Amino acid sequence: MKQTVPAFILLAMLAACGGASTDQAKTDEKKEAAAATGAAYTIDTTTTTVQWRATHKGGFAPRFGTIKVADGSLNIENGAVTGGSFDVNLTSLAADPASVTEPDKKASDLEGHLKSPDFFDVAKYPAAKFVITGVAPFDSTKQKSLLEGATNLISGNLTLKDSTLNITFPAQITVSENNVTANAKFVIDRSSWGINYKTEGSPENWMISKDVEIGFSLKAVKK
Repeated sequence: MKQTVPAFILLAMLAACGGASTDQAKTDEKKEAAAATGAAYTIDTTTTTVQWRATHKGGFAPRFGTIKVADGSLNIENGAVTGGSFDVNLTSLAADPASVTEPDKKASDLEGHLKSPDFFDVAKYPAAKFVITGVAPFDSTKQKSLLEGATNLISGNLTLKDSTLNITFPAQITVSENNVTANAKFVIDRSSWGINYKTEGSPENWMISKDVEIGFSLKAVKK
């Protein structure tokens, strides 16, 4: 079987490479979804973006690209996010051509490999899902974040393939009368969701960093 140099995503709701540029998401067991109280805001899938970035230990350039959000909503009460969820269409996973530097490889080769059973198996698991389980204020005097202007800590259940775990990460959230924007960038360990190339301890899997950086810029509008 023809192989491309493997690389990786998250998501979100599922961008970028490793610990120096972003925050490591705290990972825990699946939790109960937050009660979504207040007014509903629909995620604008045309302006919402999810990015991914991953590194390879073989000296290749970092791999990066985008994934589209299929649908979702947030609930707002008293100017704060109370709950919500969104679905990510993994069949839309795209690799930026600039991240594929080998002369005999194309972005489509990388995309096909990531979508194959070697990684996300999108034919069987076409969507990832994120469900908010909690939103707390971010206190810069007690907490540290590499995200400039972080306002909140978001916790939520992230489902990839057939595994669901809870993650917590800093985010910058802005709420107005008619729309909500949220920005975040964080790192997850792909192996926590059982996503490994070949086998968990294989040299092929070791060559791919377990850390995958996810970034999103989300906009939701009042229904």
